[in-house]
Amino acid sequence: MRYMLSYDWMETVRNTNQWFGATALSVASQPAFAAIPNPMLNWVAAWGEVTERSFQRMVVKPSWGIHTVTMDDGRDHVVEVKTVIERPFGDLIHFSVSDRPEQPRKVLVVAPMSGHYATLLRSTVKSLVENCEVYVTDWHNAREIPVSAGKFDVEDYTLYLADFMREMGPDTHVIAVCQPAPLTLAATAYLAEIDPKAQPSSLTLIGGPVDPNATPTDVTDFGHRVTMGQLEQSMIQRVGFQHKGVGRKVYPGLLQLSSFMSMNMERHSKAFSEQISRVSRGEATDHDPHNRFYDEYLAVMDMPAEFYLSTVERVFKNSEIARNEFVVAGHKVDLGKITDVAVKTVEGANDDISAPGQCIAALDLCTGLSDDKKASHLEPGAGHYGIFAGRAWRDNIRPLVIEFMNENTRKTSSKPKAKTRSKTAAE
Repeated sequence: MRYMLSYDWMETVRNTNQWFGATALSVASQPAFAAIPNPMLNWVAAWGEVTERSFQRMVVKPSWGIHTVTMDDGRDHVVEVKTVIERPFGDLIHFSVSDRPEQPRKVLVVAPMSGHYATLLRSTVKSLVENCEVYVTDWHNAREIPVSAGKFDVEDYTLYLADFMREMGPDTHVIAVCQPAPLTLAATAYLAEIDPKAQPSSLTLIGGPVDPNATPTDVTDFGHRVTMGQLEQSMIQRVGFQHKGVGRKVYPGLLQLSSFMSMNMERHSKAFSEQISRVSRGEATDHDPHNRFYDEYLAVMDMPAEFYLSTVERVFKNSEIARNEFVVAGHKVDLGKITDVAVKTVEGANDDISAPGQCIAALDLCTGLSDDKKASHLEPGAGHYGIFAGRAWRDNIRPLVIEFMNENTRKTSSKPKAKTRSKTAAE
């Protein structure tokens, strides 16, 4: 019961702060005060507007916002999000572009399940959908998943990826961003043994902790410093009564967000202070850089407790993938069995989350892969976010990844396309 009360208390604090912001904005914006100009009232209204928006965004799943794409014919083509596979903990979705031929590159973007929604990769997807058939793993908020759906840990995550790859076929190019890199590598090796014909053509791993101990960071140090008992006691709570997943053990998104913010509290405080000043002066807009970034950054989702704890224990503490001792559904995965899938790693020189060395370790683990099917890239001056969503991705990394896909496209006979259905507004 203690875990559930803690969960509801955090939601109460969030809701109260949103209410304070809305109240301040409403009171300070009263038309009657217009007759008594006072800079303080403008500042209070601005504080209320920024506060209400910030705390409201914490429980709202952002939209993809990719409505059209401009093609070589100069026309804007409508983009529709369709669900290919629907599962309790995550779906496989397809960004279908109307009235254009099927593109030669079929790309599966594996989004992280690390506190933020898959929409964090919006700019990545938008840059690829122009000339690729893009599919994305769209993970669900654990607090909306009933307990009856069962558990979801790193093995289940790996099996989901294997099923998604199997559905898409061997002419698929997979891009795993950040946290899922080691599990995507494991899923590929799993298919290499269980269902070799379902292996993708290429695998690009971007900034992922394949071997967290290769280059220690604050994240890896924390993983080694705390015990599993301490993590479960301090991080895990049960979903409150007002959600579908009532009673499910989760690592709450609000708790994760507090950890994210505390890492750079001075920078975040300065950003919000400057935004309040801009709003009070009438210089801010609904889609200014601050709102575009924080609308996504503050939108967090609960993570299944089993997934969080097993990730820390098996990927970081025990380094099961780095030591090639990972087991999925009772089957010991051998990364050396990957012999026909080209593998490329991408790292940022200034990445302080998955530091250089952690991701490129995947190439040494693929002992059965010839050197001509291995590639790596270290982007100078790029941080963690920049290697998949910033200017470094758009200008330098994306062209290299596209070239890598073109060089390693596997020619296969065409198979019937999977039936898809459009997402409804409710979903």
